[in-house]
Amino acid sequence: MYYHIITYGCQMNVHESEKLAGILENLGYTHTLEKENADIVLFNTCCIRDTAERRALSNIAALKKIKINKPDMIIGVCGCMPQQESAKQYIETKMPHVDIILGTHNIHNLARLLENCLQEKKRVVEILGEGRELQPANTPITRTSGVNAWVNITYGCNNFCTYCVVPYVRGRERSRPMPEIINEIKRLIAEGRYSEITLLGQNVNSYGNDLNDGSSFGKLLKEIAQLDGNFRLKFLTSHPKDFKDGVIDIIAQYDKISKSIHLPVQSGSNAILKAMNRKYTREYYLDRIDYLRKKIPDVGISSDVIVGFPGETDQDFKDTLDLVKQVRYNNLYMFMYSPRKNTPAANMPNQIEQSVKKERIKTLIELQREIMREIAKDCVGKRYKALIEEYKDGVLSATTDCGKLIFIENDNQSLVGKFCEVLITRAKSGRLVGELV
Repeated sequence: MYYHIITYGCQMNVHESEKLAGILENLGYTHTLEKENADIVLFNTCCIRDTAERRALSNIAALKKIKINKPDMIIGVCGCMPQQESAKQYIETKMPHVDIILGTHNIHNLARLLENCLQEKKRVVEILGEGRELQPANTPITRTSGVNAWVNITYGCNNFCTYCVVPYVRGRERSRPMPEIINEIKRLIAEGRYSEITLLGQNVNSYGNDLNDGSSFGKLLKEIAQLDGNFRLKFLTSHPKDFKDGVIDIIAQYDKISKSIHLPVQSGSNAILKAMNRKYTREYYLDRIDYLRKKIPDVGISSDVIVGFPGETDQDFKDTLDLVKQVRYNNLYMFMYSPRKNTPAANMPNQIEQSVKKERIKTLIELQREIMREIAKDCVGKRYKALIEEYKDGVLSATTDCGKLIFIENDNQSLVGKFCEVLITRAKSGRLVGELV
């Protein structure tokens, strides 16, 4: 029996697909790269942007033709999209070829739902409302992210940014107990297969706020960084309002903690930040950047920016461009605002025309590309400790502690998973090329 999983969206979804794969392999299924050969196909969906939702729905619909010729194929849809009532109803009414529908709170129930579907020969739907339960610690995982191992530390989000559906589809923040997290990481270190461990949460900085036992993100980082083993510790994602001096101090103190920080700003305009309900100002954000660079001079900073948010004026957009020029991000993920149903921003006045959004994001992309070219040029001739993460077609891909991606022409595949010293020999359009030293 074969399975195939199609994943959309964030790193949280990537890790949850690893859990879905683990459950299926425990049931005796084997992974196949071709969905046409699969006995069960799962779509792990995202609804953070309209494009992701439409792409998933299109691909789910396309599988109907395959199922006509293979009627025993089981098709499942899970993740954030069916957690929305409107999307669930659409799938139920418009996609009769879908056999299993489940949401974000119960992926660990896949084995039971699959058994029910096979035995009863009918569709199974299970969308749970928000609760305080966590995914069981013993949920099997088939890790598929190379030398990196994802580890959940929180689920859900309490921030309710006005453009975002995450709190509605993933619920309020729930933190895993610290001993449970530490034990999982100890097992990963003992396996000896992972050189990078990435902590996951919608807002990792608020870890422990709901536990009432003194747990905090800073304490968790410190505990993990003191474990034996040769590994790099990363985390995603931080919220600027909770990114305090104490956490930055701990990152600076421990060599094992990555000096690559993803700190989403979303906008450089105070008016837009307030409309987004981000709970910080432009000035506060820049203060976080200043403190980071004071404590960690070589820190690599990446971010997210949304252009065309309702009410964004030309001056608001200029404020964003100015902030990007000041910070000089190593990497920037740029998006046009996409209205999501049942979010406050979708009903705000002064929605921005698509043509204006396109022009603004084009300008922002051009600015960021120039910044990345300048940063890359400054790297030439410097040496970095880098983790070899992947080998493909005679080229090793490596990342430095501060998040720089380097390509190395080398056929030694045995170096994957090892830390090596790399000399940057040239930069081309922001792309770094190096050699081992």
